[in-house]
Amino acid sequence: MPATSKACHKALDAIREMGGTIRTVDAIQAGIHPRTLYQLRDAGELEVLSRGLYRLTDLEQISDPDLVIVAKRVPQAVICLVSALAYHDITTQIPHAVSIAIPKGAETPRIDYPPITVHRFSEPALKAGVETHQIDGVSISVYCPEKTLADCFKFRNKVGMDIVLEALKFYKARKTFNLEKLIMYARVCRVEKIMRPYLEATL
Repeated sequence: MPATSKACHKALDAIREMGGTIRTVDAIQAGIHPRTLYQLRDAGELEVLSRGLYRLTDLEQISDPDLVIVAKRVPQAVICLVSALAYHDITTQIPHAVSIAIPKGAETPRIDYPPITVHRFSEPALKAGVETHQIDGVSISVYCPEKTLADCFKFRNKVGMDIVLEALKFYKARKTFNLEKLIMYARVCRVEKIMRPYLEATL
């Protein structure tokens, strides 16, 4: 990187303060010119995670790059279904795409990478059970295990009942098993009648 480029040094400091990962739109709002981002990229100071998304190259490798990219590219999305099961480690499935929940009527996000599957939730179902976690300095919105299980029962035809029941078995084996929360989210998702027999069978 040219030693004379004050803009580059200033941009690096700003990106580091913002957690090390930045979208082009956020960079512009922070007063960083796109040309500066390109200079930093060409100098090997920034790597391109996805179109319009950059990360400092001197940071440790991202533990879950797909979730980080989706969280930065689609901040309003919530990680759901099999992707949430995988995040909470209650499935043996390896998601081939990141499953996200967005509001009904919202425009489908345009992401070149990673592949995503989009599910539109009603407002009560969208907002219920959302947790915020940090992955490598980036905030990730993901449904809690109980809400995820209720969602999986609701979308059982897409997820596969074998995957749903496997997740329920793994969840039941945890010390944090909470029947009340499961029933509460089953009501939110309107699948209480469907879930109850399976919950009773696991008790």
